[in-house]
Amino acid sequence: MLKRITLVSALMLLFTGCAIKQTVKPVEHFASKEVCILDNPDVRVGFITSYKRALEGKGYIARQLPATASIIECPLTSTYTANWRWDLAMYMNYANIKVYNNGKVVGEVVYDAKRAGMNTAKFIDADQKIGELVNQLFPGGAGI
Repeated sequence: MLKRITLVSALMLLFTGCAIKQTVKPVEHFASKEVCILDNPDVRVGFITSYKRALEGKGYIARQLPATASIIECPLTSTYTANWRWDLAMYMNYANIKVYNNGKVVGEVVYDAKRAGMNTAKFIDADQKIGELVNQLFPGGAGI
């Protein structure tokens, strides 16, 4: 019996913290169909490419602004950050997209696989995950 309890406890400790967290605060409908995205040169170029494509697929016009631009440059502005990690293969470890309306945060999505440990679900296709995050962040799309 003691061996069984020890084994179960060891397994629980092994898989504790193997969670991937995703939180979403979706944006409301806006009159503007244009979303200005402040470039983040510290993030792989593929991220903004996927982000823009996902926004355009929802009917928005995605306009990329330099990193030095202000979040009040456009009525609807967005910032993003993401990083990758190596664990047998490269995978997107963390992503955060914020949406601002006239400088005020009105929506945000966070994908966090930093504590994924042995969870193989962390090996997602980043392009598809970014599309999923945008669909959750902008549930209605432009003009709906």
